[in-house]
Amino acid sequence: MRWRALFAALAGVASLAAASDPAERLPDPGQEARARTIFRDVRCLVCQNESIDDSSAELAQDLRQIVREQVRAGRSDGEIKGFLTDRYGEFVLMTPAFSVGNLALWAGPFLVALLGAGLLAGRLRNRRPDVELSELEAERVERLADKDQA
Repeated sequence: MRWRALFAALAGVASLAAASDPAERLPDPGQEARARTIFRDVRCLVCQNESIDDSSAELAQDLRQIVREQVRAGRSDGEIKGFLTDRYGEFVLMTPAFSVGNLALWAGPFLVALLGAGLLAGRLRNRRPDVELSELEAERVERLADKDQA
């Protein structure tokens, strides 16, 4: 069990080391900090659930290099994200912008929850009332209840 934990820890350290290779870093600490902030907002297109800051994929490394070049060139965060979305589509952003095109992404979960609540309310409202037992059924229930008491 210890070996598994040690292996997992080493794998985690290796992936972090790959994601922040010192040779890639910008010489200006302010620019590097700004680039790393942008990294957290950009999705790795290979991993899809990780930012390029967390990913060790080659494409993430390339995207980190592109962002660093853009930061070095003095572009704003919006310009850098605009460049990336023009090149790779809006999926490259971890948090898509609120727009008409993304309305389904933002409103979809709420609409599904409202639809489910509406269907549940309709089913509960339209339940059949308790049905009266026939004489034969009532007698049978009575006999069963008498057997249980005896």
